Amino acid sequence: MIKGLIMLLFLNTTQAWICTLCPCKALHSWGWAANCNLMELKEMPHLNSSIKILHLQNNNLTTVPLGALDSLTNLEEVNFSNNPWHCNCSILYLKEWLTDFNKSSLAKAICATPASLNMKALSQLKGNELEGCRKPLPISCHDFFLRDFGLIILAIIVLILAACVLQRSKQLVFQASRKQHSSEVPLLWFHDQENQKSK
Repeated sequence: MIKGLIMLLFLNTTQAWICTLCPCKALHSWGWAANCNLMELKEMPHLNSSIKILHLQNNNLTTVPLGALDSLTNLEEVNFSNNPWHCNCSILYLKEWLTDFNKSSLAKAICATPASLNMKALSQLKGNELEGCRKPLPISCHDFFLRDFGLIILAIIVLILAACVLQRSKQLVFQASRKQHSSEVPLLWFHDQENQKSK
């Protein structure tokens, strides 16, 4: 009898550790069944990895935090139906997790908000429908080519203008030095003539 009481106490302690918010019961096979049905949960409860059956239907869950279900490697059955799921970009984690786990469970999870997605199953959602998931479309090759072609033409025009300015400045320097040299030549010539006469 004492052995039975110790075992019962051990099971109750283990149950409290495994299921903090939801009632749990030990399964005949190794593992636990967590029944969180109708608990008015607004957030995902902390779940132990030894849970095999998880019932989270008929609650007030709107989202599942990223990674919250990853540790449930022994899970065999799950029910997320009848929760007011808010289908924005953060719901993609639950959608992908349910797709990998069981597609029929995915079909039972229905969006409540936003209004544009009300009553739409998670299985029917596409990323571009969800708020916060829209990304700008990449530039097409044609647009990319036109933009680069325009930049290349602009660079060529700038180089041609720079070459013209450089050429013109060289011409001006040459003309200025030629003028200065030509005005000095007659003076030198005249000075040479004067020197020869005086000899």
